[in-house]
Amino acid sequence: MTAQHSTVGDVMTRDVVTVRPDTPFKEITSVLSTHGLSAVPVADEHGTPMGLVSETDLLRKQAAQPGEYGGRAAPGWPHEKAKARAENAAGLMTTPVVTAHAAWPVAQAARTMDHHRVRRLLVVDETDRIIGIVSRSDLLRVFLRPDEEIREEIRDDVLEGMLHLGGTEVQVQVHDGVVTLRGGVENRSTAQIAERLAHGVDGVVTVRPMIDYTVDDTAA
Repeated sequence: MTAQHSTVGDVMTRDVVTVRPDTPFKEITSVLSTHGLSAVPVADEHGTPMGLVSETDLLRKQAAQPGEYGGRAAPGWPHEKAKARAENAAGLMTTPVVTAHAAWPVAQAARTMDHHRVRRLLVVDETDRIIGIVSRSDLLRVFLRPDEEIREEIRDDVLEGMLHLGGTEVQVQVHDGVVTLRGGVENRSTAQIAERLAHGVDGVVTVRPMIDYTVDDTAA
């Protein structure tokens, strides 16, 4: 018994700008500036992701320049020095690239970003071809849902549709994404399921369960 969630495909950017491994440094800089991007995927001739070039990767060349009055450049790791000397995307890009699929729930994409400590995921199809890109800000969009829309989904789809509970049994209040469930049901398990399903609704920040029950059917 699960609620419907927004997927990566619902929130991702589909018109993805890419560069090739041999794209020169200055052209990559122009692509980022022209399209207002902070990073651009590197793809092969089949559209398969090879890496990602970010503003940070490009700035390493500037950081490697001699300091003021001819002083030495700031030290760095060998791979950072290699990127500072790079002339094209192949030398600049960060690998391996972390990918996602359009059918993933937003929560799964968020967990993947957190695990790999990345700011964006390339979205690929079943042939590993790039079909989109999703960023942290895209995933946070679900929390912009209006409170009334969240309340209606919990009331209509979760409580009535899945649990067959009427409004006289459990009432729903939502304020700034915080859901309060009040009322009474026969079994404790029903109250627990209602709380869990409400937590899973897109845009819910947290759930405050205040549902009384008559029978503790979860007791061992």
